[in-house]
Amino acid sequence: MEHRIRGNEYRTTIVCVDSYDNGVLAGRFYNPSLSGGETFQSLTQFLVKMNRALDVVNLPQAFNASRAFAPPSKGKTGSSPQTEAQEGALATFAVRVIFRQNASWQGSVTWLEEGREQSFRSALELVLLINSALDGMEGSSGGGRPLLRHAQA
Repeated sequence: MEHRIRGNEYRTTIVCVDSYDNGVLAGRFYNPSLSGGETFQSLTQFLVKMNRALDVVNLPQAFNASRAFAPPSKGKTGSSPQTEAQEGALATFAVRVIFRQNASWQGSVTWLEEGREQSFRSALELVLLINSALDGMEGSSGGGRPLLRHAQA
């Protein structure tokens, strides 16, 4: 019964971007469902590894997955490491996935250094938001207009 209900902290993943060269980001991410962080060397690795982490904790449940009243899977569980810095060399984002519908993610992303938050309706939109923040940074390639704006009430 201890694994029956998981708190909202499992919905938030800290994404640390350490490099961004010619549109290719690399870094690591942390989620309470992982014992330690996961590194990624490309956008594809980030999306696949993060989706696996969401599958392990099963929160939020994937819309297109079959559901059953069954014991939880024996995935990796743990807590985010407190000894490792959870800040990216270039940028740090808090990605909160609230839904996984239509084979994608919906939620919000917060650019922690700038204090800006934006909702996203798909994994592609999340990628475009992160890309827009990184494009505007000194030393990164590209010159796109930043999409992340201060949250307005």
